[in-house]
Amino acid sequence: MPISGSTGRRSTALAVAAAAALFGTMALPAAAEAHGRGHDKPKYEDLQLLAINDFHGNLEPPAGSSGTINEIDPATGKTVATPAGGVEYLATALRDARKGHPNSLTVAAGDIIGASPLVSGLFHDEPTIEAMNKIGLDVTSVGNHEFDEGSAELLRMQNGGCHPTDGCYEKGRKFKGADFPYLAANVTNEKTGRTLLKPYWVTNVHGVKVGFIGVTLEGTPNIVTAAGVQGLTFGNEVTTINKYAAELKRQGVNSIVALIHEGGLPASNVYNYDCGPAGAGVSGPIVDIARNIDPAVGAIVTGHTHNSYACMVPDPKGVPRSVTSAASFGRLYTEIDLKLDKRSGSIVRPTVTAANHVVRRDVPKAPDLTALLDRYTKLAAPIANRATGYITADINGRGSTALEKPLGDLIADAQLAGLSPADKGGAQVAFMNPGGIRADLVYRATGSEGDGVVTYGEAFAVQPFTNMMQVKTLTGTQLVQVLQQQVSGVNEAAPKVLQISSNLHYTLDLNQAGAARVVVDSIRLNGAPLDPNASYRVAANEFLAGGGDGFPAFTAGTDKLVGASDLDLFNAYLTGHSSASAPIAPPAADRIKVIGVGEDNG
Repeated sequence: MPISGSTGRRSTALAVAAAAALFGTMALPAAAEAHGRGHDKPKYEDLQLLAINDFHGNLEPPAGSSGTINEIDPATGKTVATPAGGVEYLATALRDARKGHPNSLTVAAGDIIGASPLVSGLFHDEPTIEAMNKIGLDVTSVGNHEFDEGSAELLRMQNGGCHPTDGCYEKGRKFKGADFPYLAANVTNEKTGRTLLKPYWVTNVHGVKVGFIGVTLEGTPNIVTAAGVQGLTFGNEVTTINKYAAELKRQGVNSIVALIHEGGLPASNVYNYDCGPAGAGVSGPIVDIARNIDPAVGAIVTGHTHNSYACMVPDPKGVPRSVTSAASFGRLYTEIDLKLDKRSGSIVRPTVTAANHVVRRDVPKAPDLTALLDRYTKLAAPIANRATGYITADINGRGSTALEKPLGDLIADAQLAGLSPADKGGAQVAFMNPGGIRADLVYRATGSEGDGVVTYGEAFAVQPFTNMMQVKTLTGTQLVQVLQQQVSGVNEAAPKVLQISSNLHYTLDLNQAGAARVVVDSIRLNGAPLDPNASYRVAANEFLAGGGDGFPAFTAGTDKLVGASDLDLFNAYLTGHSSASAPIAPPAADRIKVIGVGEDNG
């Protein structure tokens, strides 16, 4: 929904624009205020940006810890978890936020689809694209999860058409695709060098051209299955943005916003905390990226880490610049208010303000989104509502801050149980990547199934990728390398601690550095030390077995056997190991002894 207007004019008063860029306050610079005095026409055009990221197909209000936002209770001063999210409430919140803002654009920083709950994932995320069309999304960057089903499927999301295998889901309805452009400036065809999708999008805000450049993280191939990124090259975020910022400036586009699917780690888990001076309250990859992006970029919208922040991070000239992220799953949106200089055509940087807002559930639902959700919920109901297991209490996965997660242990146990028979691969140990655990199993009923009942839809939310399982033969030495790669190499700065089956135990000493963090002498499989020269049958999903998440040691495995999907094994385990009279209790999560303090970055 581009904002129309007259053709923009390039300013000759570059000194004024340069002066504006040097101010770090939130007030209009005096030079800019004086510029143009005596003219009847307004000097500035206001623009509101409403930003989301990492929605991941969460059309229904997400359950458990995935459906809350931490905030300070003004009455008590204590941190409370506030229920948040759900596309019906998100639509209402965005529509209310736009009131009184004639110039408003809704933008996103990737992972709108992928790793989605059943009501969207069952239909290859067509429902989420339809929902984004309805809530008025104007533009988004791609994220790594947009590549979960490969580039051809991403292009179908953009352009429409029925699924090549499953076809159309309703008689007389054909998927129309996204009304908004997906941007992928740093994703190119490795043979032609051409971008897979548009690198940027330009709209006209009453005479001022505003450009949006969209990128995903350069490391996308490391966190997506090889098939998903086949034939594609992913470029550096900074180099790409600076290249296209220069191209936009040559076209007379001086107001530029970057949409980046890479993020940071805030110092506080409270959504609206104060970042402090010079962005000191946020760390992680986005900080170095932001510090090196061309100062012509007036604001940076980020994602990927599922965190919330609205910070000012210095640009290459040391001038503060807005860098934001709105958590995930539609629980927050960011409001960014800009002033556009109508003469220079640039964003007046000192005037940029940004704040995150909770998508609360005490507001009316948007009727059109309710209708969409009802339509797909009814289509999915025969599968989604089927009971597959029983639990005694919440079993936390995504919501766990521990390195070893109770739900991760349960998943690994399910994989070992399903693949240990000789005709299924003869697995002796199983590993699960923490990032593949997308939700919690929640004891409280989310529908009419009853407390403690796990439905297929809830299990799907935990394991939505439907990765095929593999069993490979690794030596004892290679198994040690797998464990060491959790905390070394590309994972040294942000460890990715694998979830393990109940027959494996070891000590992780976070006071050490790199591979030394794994205490090799402590490793026990079925109570015995690993024999460096012995062969072991190891189960892992195809993503992990293919070296994903920085685990190349898995690729050295031999005698590969492909088994059932991770979701099928998980459901089979829940069904076979629980009943209404004998539900599953949360695992103790005591397989890894952790010494020292670490961060959970799964």
